[in-house]
Amino acid sequence: MDTSSRSLKPFAASSIAVCGVAVAAPTKPAATPVVARFGMLTRFHAGYFRISLALSGQALLWRTLSDASTDPRALGPVVRSLPSAAFVLLWSLALLTLVALCALYAARCLLRFPAVRAEFRHHVAMNYLFAPWISWLLLLQAAPPLLHLRPDARPYRALWWAFSLPILALDVKVYGQWFTRGRKFLSMVANPASHITVIGNLVTARAAARMGWHEGAVAMFAVGAAHYLVLFVTLYQRFLGSDSLPAMLRPVFFLFFAAPSMASLAWDAISASFDTCCKMLFFLSLFLFASLVSRPTLFKRAMRRFSVAWWAYSFPLTVLALAAAEYAQEVREVAASVLMLALAILSVAVTLALMVFTVLRTNDLLPHDDPFSCPPLAR
Repeated sequence: MDTSSRSLKPFAASSIAVCGVAVAAPTKPAATPVVARFGMLTRFHAGYFRISLALSGQALLWRTLSDASTDPRALGPVVRSLPSAAFVLLWSLALLTLVALCALYAARCLLRFPAVRAEFRHHVAMNYLFAPWISWLLLLQAAPPLLHLRPDARPYRALWWAFSLPILALDVKVYGQWFTRGRKFLSMVANPASHITVIGNLVTARAAARMGWHEGAVAMFAVGAAHYLVLFVTLYQRFLGSDSLPAMLRPVFFLFFAAPSMASLAWDAISASFDTCCKMLFFLSLFLFASLVSRPTLFKRAMRRFSVAWWAYSFPLTVLALAAAEYAQEVREVAASVLMLALAILSVAVTLALMVFTVLRTNDLLPHDDPFSCPPLAR
């Protein structure tokens, strides 16, 4: 049996137990209308917030490039030459997508709470509960000027608290389990998707630093950085359980370089300069990125059929491009500007391709063999 089968077995068992479904029991005809009515909510899960992460990250990238005083030969002037409506349209698309996903997940919580509870107990799915709040924080930092959401404004601070408190609550729950509960020890549940928990702290720290709240930013950065070090070592040494990832979810390996990229951006905001620490984290991200793209066979099985997991490629590339933009602005060298240009174009191209695939292959977005899905309730 391959790794994919072994990794799905514990979740399948827990889902059936939680949802109260007898595997051998025949399906009654009376249950068909209920399944048809709530089938989408049954198969929908927090992993779909990958889409909002990607679009929110793109909005922040274009906002950063349009505001940055980068090298004249770089991408900044190109972005600034585009109509402002293009950026507003991108930001609005990200906002509408996030609102729609949040509404669907709220309906899932109300009508399919046992499935949500099973999802929270799954070692991979649980990490994506951070994703909607990260998306909101990214959109907050990328807000168009016409909204007047400046970091020193009260609405900005109020929204920061609204989006950051859920991340803090999840931190206490998840990180507490990592070192206090045997079956939930980090060595047992660690997987590449666990980087999202770290990214949540780093995004919160960057937003806090932009508000001028230095102490809060350092506190959130310290929590994220400490757990990133432990997580990186755990995944690097491949302790028991750390490789239990289905083949179709292997695009989340890109999160390996998303975390240090976001750490460089967070520390840049805290220290008000892209200093040596930021550069070290950025170079680490580049190395991890090169290590992954040089091994395309790792993602071969995941690319056989389109799925929402493909969206995991976009956000890490966008964060890496953001870090490259800050690096180019600091060093102001031709090589740095070329690197930023290449990464930005790659990030935009991947995101556009994913949008096209999503529109053309809508029927593949809710597969019946998704590792996160919970069987429908028996009636």
